[in-house]
Amino acid sequence: MEYGHAALQQFPKAQRSVLAARIDANMVRALELILRANLRHHKKTTLADLDTELHVLRHLVRLAHRRHYIDTRRYENWARHLDEVGRLVGGWIKWAKGSVS
Repeated sequence: MEYGHAALQQFPKAQRSVLAARIDANMVRALELILRANLRHHKKTTLADLDTELHVLRHLVRLAHRRHYIDTRRYENWARHLDEVGRLVGGWIKWAKGSVS
């Protein structure tokens, strides 16, 4: 989230209230889902929602890059961060499927 917030500060002023706000809201929603999944006994549906939020976030960041709101270097770094979070969530989902009957 910290990297994303720093990147959002470089969006054009006109897009900060539109696409940047959407990306920020998506990151906050993903954080909420992570915290919710951590507290719940049955995690499958919450983790599925989290996975969906990450896919949406990836597409929004890709859209920001295509519209030249962020440069290629920043996009690549952000995409790497999102991929790492995706791998962590994927492992968590795999664990939840194996541990719950």
